[in-house]
Amino acid sequence: MSSDETSILIHGGVVVDGTGAPSYPGDIRIREGLITEVGSRLSPEPREKLIDASGCYVTPGLIESHTHFDGTMWWQPDLDPLPGCGVTTVVMGNCGFALAPLHDDEAVRAEVVKIFSFFEDIPEQPFFENLPWNWRTWSEYQASMESSVRVPANYGAFVGHIALRLAVMGLEAWERAATSAEITRIAALLDDALAAGALGLSTNLMDHNGEDKPVPSLKADDAEFSALFEVLTHYPQATVQVVVDSLMRMTASVAVERLASLTEGMPIRLQWAGVPTLQWQKDYGIQQPLADLHTRLVEQGRDFWTGYAHVPITVTASFNQSLLFAQSNEYVWHEVVTAEDPESKLALLRDPEWRARARHSWDHESLETAFFRHPEPMLLDNSANGVGPEGITLGEYATQLGLHASDALAEWVIANGVDSTVTMPPWPQDDDMVVQLTRDPFAVGNINDSGAHGQLFCGSGDNLMLYTYYVRDAGILSMEEAVHSQTGKLASHFGFTDRGELKVGMRADLTVFRLDEIERRTKYKKYDVPDGRGGQTWRWTREPAPVRLTLVNGEATFENGESTGARPGQMVRPIAP
Repeated sequence: MSSDETSILIHGGVVVDGTGAPSYPGDIRIREGLITEVGSRLSPEPREKLIDASGCYVTPGLIESHTHFDGTMWWQPDLDPLPGCGVTTVVMGNCGFALAPLHDDEAVRAEVVKIFSFFEDIPEQPFFENLPWNWRTWSEYQASMESSVRVPANYGAFVGHIALRLAVMGLEAWERAATSAEITRIAALLDDALAAGALGLSTNLMDHNGEDKPVPSLKADDAEFSALFEVLTHYPQATVQVVVDSLMRMTASVAVERLASLTEGMPIRLQWAGVPTLQWQKDYGIQQPLADLHTRLVEQGRDFWTGYAHVPITVTASFNQSLLFAQSNEYVWHEVVTAEDPESKLALLRDPEWRARARHSWDHESLETAFFRHPEPMLLDNSANGVGPEGITLGEYATQLGLHASDALAEWVIANGVDSTVTMPPWPQDDDMVVQLTRDPFAVGNINDSGAHGQLFCGSGDNLMLYTYYVRDAGILSMEEAVHSQTGKLASHFGFTDRGELKVGMRADLTVFRLDEIERRTKYKKYDVPDGRGGQTWRWTREPAPVRLTLVNGEATFENGESTGARPGQMVRPIAP
């Protein structure tokens, strides 16, 4: 807002206030970053900036509830393409992965980066080149972020259980349970983080690394979890976020039951990810037991929330940076991803012994539900050098060559280059479950992994599908339901009580858009990620929706079809109920 404009008046739009209440024609006045007036036919004031919202919805800004911008926000501070998708707040530090606290040993600190790089498909080198690493505790990390990072969206962060364990136990965190003394130190570091404004504790009861080794949080025993939960009882505004396994080893029910038992009688809010929304998970009988578990815990009066995604997963297999093979139990092909350089990757692909192991793993060791068991639809669509063939499926190519699908893929990568990618067919979504969870008062939506897996998929902009498909095209949700699930409900869940709804006194985080103008745009490659060798590698991104306007703390971050370059984002902290 320029110096001669004392306020903003958004007039003539349809206000969807984020509470779930019916929408209404209305105007909103904003002054000094706050909503100061909501009404109909408000009169413009002198020197007031007027925003014509005729034909548009005016809603709270969208909250991305599960992202991994912890590292990328330091070298990609524009958070492209979030401003043009109406996003005003991101939540990071999920899945137990975090950048603080830190151990004094540089090798252990490097392990923090390796974990991020492997599990979130983010190149290692930018972490070392772009982050100051001037912290040891989470409170020092928080101070560094606030002094050094300028971004166009507000951000809040969990403290990660894996980082806590590594900070105290070093690399032994991978190997064993903590001692009593170590538990005391881990708990103290958690207390430091929560006192400094961390959203809560995130932990991971799902992941294994590229050698099928459980992540450090899976080594934590009940005594450790109980000590951490005891700390959390002193911070009623905090949340526990946990990722559990309904994709690979199917341990989700056991993990949630364990945490429910350990927190019995404690005033703990826990978010688990979550009731699955993919059709194959329903067909395999995975979905309903977890939905029943969610219902039972809520009926028991537990403050347990399930997370869910409303977007069908369409992934790209990269041979440079991808978790896809390892998380499909296809560790032989994962050797290609982890090979040090292109020459080493090509050497593996040509090696007869490796090919034999790859065929066996493809057929017998990969998960039954993995893409590799049904390779016919895998699309060879992104050649790095144009040799091709492109636009045909792996099944068709394997038939042409008379080869096993694994050998055919190896031949295609050799011919087209290791920077080529292959697109997997989308997993169909169970729309009925998405609608059910969107309406569920104890469900956390808009989980999309923005800021991570940059060569696997583009999570940024996925929020728009709730509006464009579920509201506009399919007509199975109302706009009020869709907006509430991505704004007011999430703000309440995380303790962001000063935003998320369009009410007088709230922070002016909002967006203006026409429903017939916005789309979840097709992803494309953008070469703007530092590769550590003086050049840049690529990530998937997409064009803006575009929304008409995004305001963060009353300042426009997207307007007139483009990002403004403004970076008014602030760190947000949960506020005690």
